[in-house]
Amino acid sequence: MSGSGTGVEMGAQAARSRAVAVLRVRGRALALALLPAAAAVILLAGGSTAHFVGPGWDAARLVLVPVAVLALVAAAGVALLVARARPAMSPTVPVPEDAAPDLYRMVRDLADRLGVPAPSAIALTPDCDSWLEDRTHRAHGLPPAEEHDDIAGAGRYPAQRSGAAPVLVIGSPFLWWMRVGELRAVLAPVVAGTGPSAHPDIAAARRFVRGLDAAVAVTSAPHRGPVFRGSLAGVAWVARALLRGCRVHAAEMERGVAAAAAERAQAVDYGLRIVAQEQVGLAYAGWDRLLTRVALPAWRMGRWPCHLSAGVVAALTELSRRDRLAEGFASRLGERPACDLLEEPGAVDEAVSLLAARLFHGGPAETGPDWSPVHWSDYPEEVVDRKWRTDAARLHRVLDALGVRLATGGGSPGHDGPTLSRVLDHLTVPRPAPPVPAGPPDRPPAPPERVRDDTDETDDADDDLSGTTDRSAALAARLSAELAREETAATAARATATASDAPTGTAAVTPAGTGPSDSASAWDDRALPLFPLQPPRTARELLSDHITAMVCCAAMDTAGAAPGLDWLDGPVLLVGGARGADLSDHVLSLIEDGDPTPLRDWLARQGIRPEKPVRLV
Repeated sequence: MSGSGTGVEMGAQAARSRAVAVLRVRGRALALALLPAAAAVILLAGGSTAHFVGPGWDAARLVLVPVAVLALVAAAGVALLVARARPAMSPTVPVPEDAAPDLYRMVRDLADRLGVPAPSAIALTPDCDSWLEDRTHRAHGLPPAEEHDDIAGAGRYPAQRSGAAPVLVIGSPFLWWMRVGELRAVLAPVVAGTGPSAHPDIAAARRFVRGLDAAVAVTSAPHRGPVFRGSLAGVAWVARALLRGCRVHAAEMERGVAAAAAERAQAVDYGLRIVAQEQVGLAYAGWDRLLTRVALPAWRMGRWPCHLSAGVVAALTELSRRDRLAEGFASRLGERPACDLLEEPGAVDEAVSLLAARLFHGGPAETGPDWSPVHWSDYPEEVVDRKWRTDAARLHRVLDALGVRLATGGGSPGHDGPTLSRVLDHLTVPRPAPPVPAGPPDRPPAPPERVRDDTDETDDADDDLSGTTDRSAALAARLSAELAREETAATAARATATASDAPTGTAAVTPAGTGPSDSASAWDDRALPLFPLQPPRTARELLSDHITAMVCCAAMDTAGAAPGLDWLDGPVLLVGGARGADLSDHVLSLIEDGDPTPLRDWLARQGIRPEKPVRLV
């Protein structure tokens, strides 16, 4: 224990020394701003006492006094902007104490064991991370931290008033996936950081750095306009110079704080923390798959899954079942999950899910006709089925624009409905006829016609479409253009809806999970999405997705297949209750080689009729 205490003291001392270095930068800047004023005062006082007289001294006073006034005005402007600028604050879902009394009790008990002040509040973030966030900046209307004479803990940090302590931000996947003991072990090093945060030098240094960072952000925000940014160019230059001057010291200060917190947390649940860290990596993997494979298709359709945190449990359970990642998995699930520490887990999950949709995809803060929640039980029917039929309808609209005739040969006489055969026939590359063994023909055969649409506008040098047939490249290019127009219109609609809403920096925990918070905004809704999940899809990927969607529609309408949800892979096709396999390889064979034989054989094995019309949206 003495070794741990020594490590805590060393880390705390290093953090305090670096905090003092940051404050020295602030002091030097203040001294530099006051230097012209001090020189002007000396010259004025010398002139009044007949010490500095003469034409030279008079000229110096005439020059230095205006310079001193300008320096004081500039310094006051910089100081005012730094003090009034609102530092960046993470978008979170606040959890009041009456909504999670057991969670607050656990965190306070953990803080007591660590000998540090308890966090002032708890909030959730839709991410696999946890941290402390200081929200006591004067611009938020909160008073600065009060210092007390009593000592809290072996680190000798003054205790903090509960309203001034930092907020504990917890990743929502941790709360749903981890057991209570695992969450306690993971939060121990984080909660231990409230000790250094209570030290006056460290708190002052952090406020100074956050204020500089916020001032730079205010003066360089693109939506402010060039006139505003130009008028504050000098302030931005000063703020950036100060940030460069204290950057190294601030980074070393945070390293010292982290080292002291880690050393202090060694005494709490050390053995369990090793197991909990394994669950952190597992939670991150499952959360990433759930967002990119399951949530993203729904978000693109204007639907947001309202129980993402519960979905990550299902995804991680499936991942553990498939890969056998954890021994004794069933016994672990028998322990109490950390989400039981919440009074209404469903309401909290809904609020976190809406915040995740806004951060990773963008969208309004409230539900509407084009932005509505969807439950997991309704996901296959309302998301998967609708997604496939929407993609299939877009594919046939593009075929209509390309002038491709409807396939009627295998369907009902005179029927002109959309069929899968139309797609297959269009993308099939005609093969040259086998040589005739008879004598020479009456006339030489014509060279095989090059299959190419007149409307093909693709670039043959495009790496994205290299290796595809001409018809596939033309169709992929048209699909990309069509989808780009739709996404541009949807983005404009979301921006209009967001602008009409009152901006909110947090998502409130309400029974519906969609009510705005009363707290002030600390993040800009115009920058949504803040963390886009995936880069834009390539033209070949879009074409493959649309053909796959058409195949799935034909399977549902002609072979009794059903849409399904795989927690790790997203939308899947269920044929006879089993997941259809090898479909993507057959689709790629059609796109890249113009060969429909593998796909037609797969359709025949599954009993799918490509010549039958399908229902679109």
